[in-house]
Amino acid sequence: MNFLAHIYLSGDNEELKIGNFIADSVKGKQYLEYPPGIIDGIVLHRAIDTFTDTHHIVSKSVERLFERYGHYSRVIVDILYDHFLAANWKDYSDIPLKIYTEDFYKLLQDNFKILPKPVQNFLPYMVADNWLYNYRKIEGIEKILFQMNRRIKYRAKMHLAVEELREFYEEFEDEFTRFFEELRAYVKVEINSKKNY
Repeated sequence: MNFLAHIYLSGDNEELKIGNFIADSVKGKQYLEYPPGIIDGIVLHRAIDTFTDTHHIVSKSVERLFERYGHYSRVIVDILYDHFLAANWKDYSDIPLKIYTEDFYKLLQDNFKILPKPVQNFLPYMVADNWLYNYRKIEGIEKILFQMNRRIKYRAKMHLAVEELREFYEEFEDEFTRFFEELRAYVKVEINSKKNY
C-alpha cells in the first residue's frame, strides 16, 4: 500500500501515523532510535507491507501489469490502490479527504525535526502538489507515477500504467475493495494486540 492507505490504517494515533508514514525511509534497526509510538508505526508499516506483498488478490493486480512493467508492477499497484481509497474516501471516513490530508500535512510540519532527511526533502513538494488529495483523480496518479519514473531514470515508463488503469478500472477497483477489507481487519487485530498502539 502507498502513503494514504498507511496513514488511514493508523487510525487517530498521531505517532502511529508518523511512524507508518516515514517507515520506508527508516532502514534496518534505525527505527529503534525513535520514540516508542513512532516505533510502533514503523513496525505496523512493515507488517502491512508483508501482508500486502503476499496476498493473492494483490498478486492478481500485479500480474495484470507485470509483462509491461516487470518488478515495478508492485509499486504501481500500491499507487493505484491509493487512488481507489481516495476516490471512494466517503466509504471509509466521515472526515472529508481535503480536510484529512490538510490535517496530516500540518501534523508532519509540526513534527518536522523528527522526520528522516529524505522525508524532509520531499515533504514541501508533497504539500505543494497535494499528493494525497490528488490521488483521487487519474491525472493525479499519472503525475505521481511520472515523478517516480523520473527518479529511476525513465527505465519503466510507469506513468503509462494509467492506460491499464483506465482499461481495467472495474477489475482493479474490485480487487482493491476486497483486499482492503481484509487488510483493515488484519490491521485492527495487529493494533489491538499491541497495547502501545
